[in-house]
This record gives sequence, structure tokens and C-alpha cells, in this order.
Amino acid sequence: MLSPLREHLRDTFWFAPSAALALVCVLWLLANWVDTAVVDELQRQEEYGAIQDLMGVVDDLKTVVTTVSSAMMTFIGVVFSISLVAVQMASGQFTPRVVRIFVRSRITKLTFAVFLATFALSLLVLTSYSGEPDPKLVSSVPFVQSVLTIVLVALSLLLFIAYVNTTLRLMRVGHVVDRITAEAFRVLHKMPHGAPADRPLGAQSGQIGHGGRAGVLRDVNIARLVRAARRQGVVLRLIPRIGDFVVPGTPVLAVHGGGAPSRGALGYTVSVGVERTFHQDVGFGLRQLSDIALRALSPAVNDPTTAVQCLDRIVQLLAALAARPLGTVGHRDHHGEVRLLQPVPSWENLVDLGFAEIRTYAVGSPQVTRRLVAALDELLRLTPDERRAPLLRHRALLVHAVERAVPEAAERDFALEGDRQGIG
Repeated sequence: MLSPLREHLRDTFWFAPSAALALVCVLWLLANWVDTAVVDELQRQEEYGAIQDLMGVVDDLKTVVTTVSSAMMTFIGVVFSISLVAVQMASGQFTPRVVRIFVRSRITKLTFAVFLATFALSLLVLTSYSGEPDPKLVSSVPFVQSVLTIVLVALSLLLFIAYVNTTLRLMRVGHVVDRITAEAFRVLHKMPHGAPADRPLGAQSGQIGHGGRAGVLRDVNIARLVRAARRQGVVLRLIPRIGDFVVPGTPVLAVHGGGAPSRGALGYTVSVGVERTFHQDVGFGLRQLSDIALRALSPAVNDPTTAVQCLDRIVQLLAALAARPLGTVGHRDHHGEVRLLQPVPSWENLVDLGFAEIRTYAVGSPQVTRRLVAALDELLRLTPDERRAPLLRHRALLVHAVERAVPEAAERDFALEGDRQGIG
């Protein structure tokens, strides 16, 4: 159902530039073959004047190609040095977790890949230029190669404009929280909607421990685990949640209904890393939004408006989760049988993640407390009755905290009045 390899490649920065360098080498070989074939055909037809004209055009283009080869690498270094400074500023202003947004940015990878490809192609084209002046003896005229280089230069300029625009947008908090929310909703839409199982799970017959390196559980290969469980005729239950830290020997899978699948069948099904990712982590979006809000509420920053923007998105995510089955999701095989049970945060866990820390540090900011009251009241209207308890608890704790911290009755009333804009 999900592709861990695809997500892992998106979290790296080396794959796209490496693929672009390999592709540009293939393009150069193809263009070189075309140039050679054209010259051979013209020589066969004794069209030496046409060859001479091509050589004149190529000599004019050589100046451009030479300039590109000497300037492109310097241009790449300057542009991406500035970008690294921008990333550092964004991580300090918002949260270090937003760095992955820059790493996963398609326009950033595409720009870097095209820049490197243009530089590499210009060097390759320079090797194709011949000093032979006689059109009867020349073996190839790099006309197509030179034109391809000019096309890549034009594409580089267009991508540079798009890249600067995207980078500047990602330095603005509104666009950052919007990107985080969009990724969180992509994870949400991939979650199964149904109940985890149609019948009782049965007794546990075994456990399988983690055999790899220690790290954060980033994702599991759901399709492979479902196939292994179906072949063995069992149900597998993932014990840790995505985002938990596991060490070698930590039980990661429980087996129900029979013997455990072989180690070979379960190979490459659990992936750990140094940090959490969005791939299957339902709560990671709320974690990032909460981190940005906490950084904004710190005395060093003191930016309650950013915290209000984060609360807007937290409400949006929780409203979408309000009616969904949580706690455990089931993944079915092609016969409709549940073969893998995966724990996800419960409704109470998600509400605590979205509001607990912000509520603690928001007491001194009436803008944030007013938005918190409005957020909790809005969610109370949207959620089923059985899920109202965590929201009521946070509302009561907020009221008590403001009453303790604000001695003036009029100030307390103002701070606890619901307002969707904080102080609109």
C-alpha cells in the first residue's frame, strides 16, 4: 500500500542529482551520435558547404559553452551557500524539524540536479570540439550538443527563479505550517478507515524482536508484512508505534494464530532512522506544529501570532481525525482478512499532543489563550460525545491556569473569551 523506498529517497538529497548526472551522460552520448551521423551523411553527399556552416555556428556557440563551464560551478556554490544560511535561520526561528521540508522540496532537488547537469554537459561538450578546419576530415561537429547545453542553461535560469521564490516562501511561517499540514493530511488519507478486525484476535503465539540498529521506528513495509502473514495464516501485530525509539532486541511484532513467519519473509519490513518522518506517522504533523508554537511562545521570540497560526492548523487536523477510528488500524490482504494490526495514537493522545504543551506556556498571552478557548469549543461541537472528555479536561485546566496566573477578574474574563483570531 505504501512505498518505503520511495519515501526514503525523498528524504535524501543525493539521489536526484546523481540520477541527473547519469541522465546527462546518456543525453550527451546520444547527441554525440546524432552529430556524428549528421556529419557522416553530409560528407557522403559531399555537402562540404553545409558542414562549413555548421562549424561556423558551433564556433560561435563554443564561447557560450566555455563561459557556462567556467561560471556554473561558482554559481552553484554561491546559490546553495545562501540556501544553507536560509535553512539555518528557518530551523532556528521555527524548529529543527522543518529542515526536512527543504530536503524534501522537489524544486530544490530539481534545481540542484539541473545545475550540476548543465555543468557536466558543458565539460563533455568541450571535449567534442575539434581543431580540424577541413570539413572533409572532421569527424563530428557538436551542434546538437551545443544546442542542448544552451537549452539546459535556459532551464537553469527558469528554475533559479522558481527556486528563489520557493525558498523565500518557506522562510515564512504561514507557508511552513501549511506545508506541514498538507503532509499530515497525506498521511491521514492513507490510513485505513475501517475497524481493525472483524473477529477476536486470538491468543498470542510468539514475538519477533528487532534485529537491526537502534533508532526511531520510521515506517514498516505494510504490503510485505501482510503477504508474510497471509502465507503463514497468522495475524501480525506491530507492538511499538511509528515514532518510538527501538533498540536491538526490542519486541516489534507479535504473532497471533500460529507460527511466526521466517526471518527471510520478514526481511526489510521494519525501518529505523535518526528522526521521525511523515511516511506513516499520524502524530508527526501535530508534533511539528506544537514545536513551532512553543518556539514562538518562548521569551526569546515572544511571537503569539505564530502560535495562533499553529493552533489554526492543529484544529484543522484534529477536526479531520475526530470521527476516525484511532488507537489501532488494520491492514487487510486481497481476500479482505485483517493480517496486520498497527497501533496509532489514540484520540486522547492526539489532543494532548496538540494542546498540552501550548496550553502550559500560553497562560501569559491572552491572544493564545483566547484562541485556545475558541479551538476547544469548536472541537467540542465537532466531535462525538465519547470523545469530548479530553477536550473538556484541557479546557478546565486552561481556565484553572489562567485563574491562578491572572489576579485581575477583568483580565481573566478577557483572556478566557473565545476568539478564533486570538485578539481579532
